[in-house]
Amino acid sequence: MTDIQQTDPTEASARAAMLVESLPWLRRFRDQIVVIKYGGNAMISDELQDAFAEDIAYLRYVGVLPVVVHGGGPQISSMLERLSIPSEFQGGYRVTSPEAISVVRMVLTGQINPQLVAKINSHGPMGVGLSGEDAGLFGGRRRGVVIDGKEVDLGLVGDVVQVDPTAVLGHLAAGRVPDVSSIAPDLDHPGHSLNVNADAAAAALAVALGAAKLVILTDVPGLYRDWPNRDSLVSHIDAAELRTMLPSLESGMIPKMTACLDAVEGGVDTAAIIDGRVPHSVLVEIFTEQGIGTEVVAG
Repeated sequence: MTDIQQTDPTEASARAAMLVESLPWLRRFRDQIVVIKYGGNAMISDELQDAFAEDIAYLRYVGVLPVVVHGGGPQISSMLERLSIPSEFQGGYRVTSPEAISVVRMVLTGQINPQLVAKINSHGPMGVGLSGEDAGLFGGRRRGVVIDGKEVDLGLVGDVVQVDPTAVLGHLAAGRVPDVSSIAPDLDHPGHSLNVNADAAAAALAVALGAAKLVILTDVPGLYRDWPNRDSLVSHIDAAELRTMLPSLESGMIPKMTACLDAVEGGVDTAAIIDGRVPHSVLVEIFTEQGIGTEVVAG
């Protein structure tokens, strides 16, 4: 049987050029840890879920060491509504009651995490699920929020103040891809758990791991210097300039850009927010010269 060559030479050259462009970045990130915060629409679209899992598998097969941290805001809200458990946001944080924290844990560790692991493992047995509660990975402390000059109690909501990356490093050494859900034990109240911001958790883990890069998936193309002017999209920014911009940012962007700032000031080489609505945006950000979102560097 004879097969007819169908590859157009022009198309072949274009594909080869894309592969060659990735060469310096393959060299740069080989054997390096990259922490990726998975969230937004990328978590609820089947097409984007599949594309994200392909990206993570690709990274691992070319020698990068990806670590995924995920939240689950939309899914948690949906489940709370189905169970008729009241839920509200104050200052951008979900007020989390004892009833709600049980749902948060159930959705993060019992629904989203195993689904993500299964998607990644469809490309080979590499994904492994972890919770921030496992093996002392995260330690949290409760936090409130100040609104109009008054301290507001958020319930079982906290900040990640302690990270022990031993379990994650063990999985990486064994060739696995750790997928971490953003929930943390309460250091001041043993036996209790806290709902923690996944962006901040990813940044804290990236610092503890000595990661080369933090990537945060969002539902926007990146940071805008003058929102809603879409021509003001920032491609590259240093920590000093970002710190001056933080107070003026739209509220939903503040925790994401704060996480990027915390990461690079903690020793991570670069951090980026990228549009998770674009299939394979993780690969474009890591393996191309221009990337796809907003990159943050220390200086």
